[in-house]
Amino acid sequence: MSSRSMSNGQQHNHPGARTGTRNHGVNTIDQDQFLTILSREDALAHFETALFPRAMPVEERSLAEALGFALAQDLVADIDVPPFDRSNVDGFAVRSADLANAGEAAPVRLLLNDEAIACGTAPTRPVLSGSATSIATGGPLPRGADAIVMVEHTQPQGNRAIEIRRAASPGQFVSYAGSDIARGETVLRGGTVIGSREIGMCAACGIAKLSVVRRPRVAVISTGDELVQPGQKLRPAAIYDTNGAIVSAAVAENGGEVKFFGAIADDEAELEAAMRGALETSDMLVLSGGTSKGAGDVSHRIIARLGKPGIIAHGVALKPGKPLCLAVCDGKPVVILPGFPTSAMFTFHDMIVPVLRRMAGLPPRSDAKVTAKVPVRIASELGRTEFVMVSLVEGADGLIAYPSGKGSGAITAFAQSDGFLKIDALADQMPAGTETEVTLFTPHVRVPDLVIVGSHCTGLDLVTAPLARAGLMVRSIAVGSLGGLAAAKRGECDLAPIHLFDEKSESYNTPFLGQGLELVPGWRRMQGIVFRQGDARFKGLSAEEAVRSALADPDCIMVNRNQGAGTRILIDRLLNGARPDGYWNQPRSHNAVAAAVAQGRADWGMTIAPVAEAAGLGFIPLAEEHYDFALVTARRERAGVQAFLEALGSDESRAALKRAGFTKA
Repeated sequence: MSSRSMSNGQQHNHPGARTGTRNHGVNTIDQDQFLTILSREDALAHFETALFPRAMPVEERSLAEALGFALAQDLVADIDVPPFDRSNVDGFAVRSADLANAGEAAPVRLLLNDEAIACGTAPTRPVLSGSATSIATGGPLPRGADAIVMVEHTQPQGNRAIEIRRAASPGQFVSYAGSDIARGETVLRGGTVIGSREIGMCAACGIAKLSVVRRPRVAVISTGDELVQPGQKLRPAAIYDTNGAIVSAAVAENGGEVKFFGAIADDEAELEAAMRGALETSDMLVLSGGTSKGAGDVSHRIIARLGKPGIIAHGVALKPGKPLCLAVCDGKPVVILPGFPTSAMFTFHDMIVPVLRRMAGLPPRSDAKVTAKVPVRIASELGRTEFVMVSLVEGADGLIAYPSGKGSGAITAFAQSDGFLKIDALADQMPAGTETEVTLFTPHVRVPDLVIVGSHCTGLDLVTAPLARAGLMVRSIAVGSLGGLAAAKRGECDLAPIHLFDEKSESYNTPFLGQGLELVPGWRRMQGIVFRQGDARFKGLSAEEAVRSALADPDCIMVNRNQGAGTRILIDRLLNGARPDGYWNQPRSHNAVAAAVAQGRADWGMTIAPVAEAAGLGFIPLAEEHYDFALVTARRERAGVQAFLEALGSDESRAALKRAGFTKA
């Protein structure tokens, strides 16, 4: 601790300080006065304006070495995760239609195929009607199957058959291809801090190295004749240097790579040499002591000789912390903290940490626990304490905790959540509207500036990219068009992406808007039939002809889309009431449809042109789909919404969408 935090400088009356000599006689030099005292907000604003924007130094690190660093740029998945439809449990792959009427009084007997599918084993035999295949957790779903029955829910009937006494719904215990991470999806945004969850996501995508923001190198210097380093003998009238240790630790806690240069005596020439040397090898310099205006406090006078523009603020309306000095020397921040440890740490955390974390690419700090409202009922299992991962969004009356619903095997459910809530073992649900405590995964989670809930499209990542680069946090939750509309009507989001076709008016999206919602035109994307290249059943046909050809072949298996998806409406119109084999196979994304066809588990389905092209599939155009946004009118003036609307209408977004195969509305 240095006594030189006192603004009158009475502890250091050294007339020779300006020339570097030491004269411990009576002070005969007039003291300078503090520069104009600035408010905290003005001082910080001037400091940041002098420093930012600035290029972030980038380095490449292996996954293990990237822990704790900030991602330097957006990371896009080039594969689907999982890459195939897989089982979530040990059991049997079945056709759900075979079990439609199963019950305790009406057991269904299925013959077992002569193969068992394990992890890493590709199935070779299809599941035909009346049959089942043994499958392990993580095993690839065989052709023809659309559900898994848990082994505990079956009874063996000899070596070649099983008996099942309960129905199975399509998609039961199945994780579809791309249901966790879709090819072309932005997996992590630039600026994301790499933790174990993010490393798991990267590993799942096969990524071995990451470009991260290099940690700023921060030099720390203590100043004062009276300072002794801990561990050394304390001489008379001396004190131990606490600021050096405290500031160094705080720098490391907030993303800096610290180098402590020790304590420098009150000699102007010696201190200037030390400051120059520290700046040569560092991105930032932090001193403690010497910021007051006494003749012995020389640090602030040296700054004027170290580079332009020099001192930004000297004297801030803080208590404690008035003597704080903020400077920028040739692009590098130089900070002189008050000498008293309490003042030094108060000003460091309040004024310097935001700048340091920004230089490191890190988000602002936050509390560890928050209270939030759950918008929907969350079912739970009696007898088990349940932890539900949630994403936090801003509602009309405070925070809303939106449950993550990708399933226990999804890496992104963990990595993209802000925290978790707990449901007691004695409760079978958490009712909608419950106020509950959310435990945050990290102390720096913040509420997003823009919340988008609804249908997902890879084009959305292109439009929101400028917002992320501008420092805005965008939260996108994919629940489908109808789910997004419901969330918008409850006031849980700013925008709901939708692509719903109304048969009565033969128009997209507008007929589905309710009170308080308005339509923001998005872009067009071509929907069509996909098939494997070379399949003669589809080659050269129109979409309508292709579907008729598929319906005429009993061996031709389709892959459908989930209820509530805009694509499903188009499919049902084409089928006109038909329910071909594979109809109840209902993945929730375009990528999963493409994966099912490309991998031979289905022969045809419907997806969008960019996904078909990425998967190398044949594509028959059907209809140009309108992907628009239902905007909550009451939230239009929010900064995040305005930024999104500006980005949506920009030439940059228009060009990016065109390159990706979309047409701007």
